[in-house]
Parts: sequence; C-alpha cells; structure tokens
Amino acid sequence: MWLRDELLKSIWHAFTALDVDQRGKVSKSQLKVLSHSLCTVMKIPHDPVALEEHFKDDNKGPLSNQGYMPYLNRFILDKVQEEFDVMEFNKMCWTLCYKKNICTKHLLISDHEAFKVWCIFNFLSEDKYPLVIVTEEIEYFLRKLMEAMGSGLNEEKFADYKLQLNTKNNCLSAWELIELVGMGYFSKGMNCQTLSMGIMEVFQELILDVLKQGYMMKKGHKRKNWTERWFVLRPTSLSYYVCEDLVEKKGNIILDRTCCVESLPDKEGKKNLFIIKCIDKSFEISASDKKKKQEWLQAIQTCIQLLRLGLPSPHREARLRRREHRQRQQSEEDDLAERMKHLQAANENKQRQLEGMRKKMEEAAAKAAVEEHRRKQTQLDLQDRYRLDLEKEKMVRQQMEEQVAQKSSELEQYLLRVRELEDMYHRLEEALEDERQAKQDEEAVLKLQARLLEEETAKRAELEQIHLQQQRVLSQTEAEKQELVAEQLAKERALQAAMLQLERMERKRHGALEQYEEVSRKLERAANKTKTWKDKVAKHEGLVRLIQPGAKGPQRITNWGPASFTDAELELRKKSWQESKNQGAQAQ
Repeated sequence: MWLRDELLKSIWHAFTALDVDQRGKVSKSQLKVLSHSLCTVMKIPHDPVALEEHFKDDNKGPLSNQGYMPYLNRFILDKVQEEFDVMEFNKMCWTLCYKKNICTKHLLISDHEAFKVWCIFNFLSEDKYPLVIVTEEIEYFLRKLMEAMGSGLNEEKFADYKLQLNTKNNCLSAWELIELVGMGYFSKGMNCQTLSMGIMEVFQELILDVLKQGYMMKKGHKRKNWTERWFVLRPTSLSYYVCEDLVEKKGNIILDRTCCVESLPDKEGKKNLFIIKCIDKSFEISASDKKKKQEWLQAIQTCIQLLRLGLPSPHREARLRRREHRQRQQSEEDDLAERMKHLQAANENKQRQLEGMRKKMEEAAAKAAVEEHRRKQTQLDLQDRYRLDLEKEKMVRQQMEEQVAQKSSELEQYLLRVRELEDMYHRLEEALEDERQAKQDEEAVLKLQARLLEEETAKRAELEQIHLQQQRVLSQTEAEKQELVAEQLAKERALQAAMLQLERMERKRHGALEQYEEVSRKLERAANKTKTWKDKVAKHEGLVRLIQPGAKGPQRITNWGPASFTDAELELRKKSWQESKNQGAQAQ
C-alpha cells in the first residue's frame, strides 16, 4: 500500500508537468506517452488500445487527473507484480517534470542532488494533492541534513523561517524545498561538497533504507580467509561490496524472521567478532572496535525484530507516527476551537443573565433598605427581652453547676467500681487461658503416647522379621560351611601341586632376589605413606583390600573371588562366624 502511494506521488509530478496551461488537464497523446513510459519502467505489458477503450466516450478534449486515475489504477498499478527499479522509475518522472519547474544553475547543488531532495520530498510529503511538505517534516529533514554535515540546526534562524512559512500555509512544494536547500540558507559557511555528501547520506538513509554502512572484515566460505568489505544494512538484507562506491557487489545476506545474530569470542587473531545465522548459511564478521561491533549487533537485531513483528522500516514507522501525531494534534485543535465557540456562546448567555441579575439586585437593595429600618427597630425590642432572659439564665446556671458537681462525685465512684470489675475480668481470662493450655498439653501427651505405642508395635514386628531372617541365614551358613570344607580339600590338593611348582621356581627366585629386595624397599616406603588409609580399609571386613605382593603359594577362592583373603584372615572370619552362631543358639 505504501509503495502505491509513493508511486502515485512521482506520477502526479509527471502529470502536472505535462499540464502546460495549468488547467489540470493533459491531452490523450501525452498520456499515451506517459503510460507507455510507466509500463516500460515498471515491467508491465503495455496495451496501447486500453487508453482509447477506456476514454472512448470522452471526446471533449484533454483528460483531467481525476479522469486518468481510474485507468492508472486498473491498467498499470494493479498489474505491478515483478520487482522493478524504483530509482529508475523516479528518475523517469523526475526527467519529465524538473526542467519545467526549476533551474539548478544558480543553486549550490547539481541536478543529481536536486533529484535526491525531490525523492526525499515525496517520501516526507503528505498524502494529499497538490503535494506539500509541512513545517514539522521540513524541520525533521533539515535536522537530518545538518547532522549529516557534522553541524546542528540554527534554532533562531529556523524560528524566523517558520514565521515566514506562516504566509505560505506552513508548507512548501517540492521545488520550493529544493530551492531552500540549494540556496544554502541553513548551510552557510559550508562548501558544496559537504552539502552534497550530507544530501547523499540522508537520501541513502530515508529513500534507499540504508540503516547502517561501513567497512568490516568477512570470513570466506570456501578459502576461510578474511577480506575487508563495505557493508550496507537495509531492513531486509545486509549487502557487502568491494568498496564504498557500491559498484562491485560481492554478496547479499537476506534477513528474515528465522535469522539471528550473536557475539563470538576472539579467535584466529581476530577481535570483535559476531555471527549472522541464516537457514542455509552462517556469516562470521569482524568489526573494527567494540563500539562498532555493538552498533552493528543492535542494528541487525532491530531489523530482524521488525521483520518478526511484520513492521515496516524504522523511517517509515517514524514517519507514520509523526503523521498520526499531527492528525491527533489537528483533531485536538479542532476540538479546542469547537469548545471555544461553545464557551464563547455560553459566556454571552452568562453576560445577559448577569445583566438581568444586576437589575434584580437594584430592586432588592431598595427593598432591603426598608427591611433594615424595620429590623433595627425589632432588634431594640429584642435586646430588652434578651436582657431579662439572661438574668434568668444565670440563676438556672448556678443551680445546674451544683447538680453537675454532685453527679461528678457519683461518676468517680462508678468508674472506680468499673476498674475493679475489669481487673477481675482480666484475672478470670488468664485462668481460663491456663486451663485451655493445660488441656492442649494433655491432648499432646496422649497423642505422643499413642504414637509411641504404634512405633513399639512396628519395632516388635520388625524384630520378629529379623529373627526369621537370622534363622534363614543360619541354615544358609551351614550349607556354605559344607561347601567350604569341600573347597578346602580341593585347595589342599592344589597346594601340594603348587609346592612342587614352588621348588622349581625356587631356583629362579634367587636370580630375581635382588630385584625383589629393591621392590620391597619401594613398597615399604609406599606402605609408610598409606598406612592410615590401609587401616581404614581393613575395617570393612575385607570388602576392599590393598593390593600387596602375595605369597607364592596357591591362592584360596572364596565367595568374594580368588585371593580375596589370606589363610590367616580366613581363619579369623571362621572364628567370628562360629561365635555369632553360638550366640544365636544361646539366645534361642
């Protein structure tokens, strides 16, 4: 919708330029040329017969803007589908209109800069025809321009200029704005190059939607090398070029709602890194310093957030807010003017009412004078009567004071009795509270006794289960004893065979004796260091044992695995098991 409105503004300039007589009408032949040029630039198939068919009943001569608009909407603007070069479209409309309206020879700017100011005018102008730019948008544009030139807007000079605009309905046409900028009224003391660069920067920001641009290093996808590129950020893309003249474009990063930008730690000798993650690719970029990195991160994140919310570019959003603010302000001013009219009418009515009230007050004053004389006479009569009544009141007052003194003494006695009753009531409340507390303690004791009985019952059941388990364990231990006896006989036979093998190995032992003595000395030093830990491990009934050089004889196999115990340890465990068995039998 916004694109159609901006296209219509440029077309309106072209249509107005074709109106040589300034009667608001253009000939059909000129409209055919204009329509063909529009279709060519906007990549729309041109139908030369459509114009004749649309206006076949109009044989009265040239066509007005209102008559051309339905054809423009139906046969041109409604068919815009492919993307086309909007700048080429604007240049075509500018070429048709600028020579008939302004000459840039006496200005500080060239035709190219004037075209950029013309585009900025179309962007900031109101959506009403004839097109004008209001004071607020003029101030916004001039502030942007002065900031781009590294200066500030002269407030006093602009205030004087606003007074001059009052004679022009607080607005300017496109050609008046170009003349204002080209004459250098607000940029005195600056050369033409600075003014041209300032116009270029504002044009890129507002018209080309360039939110940020500058040099950064980019990591390649194939060779992984770092190359300096000139980056240009727009609301939907981040393009990068060989240099800032924007001639050789190297790539384009399309931004959408699925993209994200994140900071990266320094690596590969590069600092101030961040990454842009898209669906198909990720781009690693290095800024020149931390401040630039933060600015780029914030700018790219803002673009992605606007895309996720479905909002237009920041400048279009700001322009929309300014227009809404002006509309609200205009509505408030209209409401205020309407209220002022009502207040003025009400004020006139009040004046008429006050005049009538003044006449009534004069009549009332005459009546009040007669009433005042009568009142004074009556007041003298009342004073005599009040004097007599006052003497009677004094007598009655003395009697009342005596009665009050008597009642006061009775009241003091009554209050003393009330305080005694209150003390007694408080003592009774304390006694009742003590009694309630005693009952609560008694209930708590009863609950505790009941809980202890339940716990004792549970413990008794648990002890019975333990007794049954002990019996099962004793029977199991008897079976294990028989297995151990059989196993011991097998181990004795294995021991005899091992003794024969030991005799053969005795001869080999002498050769390894020196090595063994060296290992023994090292083992002794290690044993001294780990003595405390060894003592702790020994308490776990052989479940965990230190690995030490064992005897060369045959190893015993137990339920805990081969060589879990020595013969001495096994004998100790047999004695311990026998003692526990005897104690269990005695307990039964």
